[in-house]
Amino acid sequence: MVIAISGAIKGDSGKVMEVLYDKGRVIVEGVNMVKKCLRKTQDHPQGGISEKEASIPINRVMLLCPGCKKGVRTIRVKQNDLMVRKCKRCGHLFEGLEK
Repeated sequence: MVIAISGAIKGDSGKVMEVLYDKGRVIVEGVNMVKKCLRKTQDHPQGGISEKEASIPINRVMLLCPGCKKGVRTIRVKQNDLMVRKCKRCGHLFEGLEK
């Protein structure tokens, strides 16, 4: 879970759906929704307008801490042969990564 920290979407939070490493952007569920007009086709006989998430720069999001309910910075600590991210504010432990 991440929270947007700047721009028109500031304060919106959601789950990261995709990370675009080459572009330095992320797609977050329910954040930065854009509308796209659809032409009339066999799949969409009426045409219409669809809504989907657009990507946002990765430096505009922060990890959302469930303890603080805010965007936080993290530190990496070793715990039981796992590298774990830890909230700098409240000390909440996030998921571990095997070394």
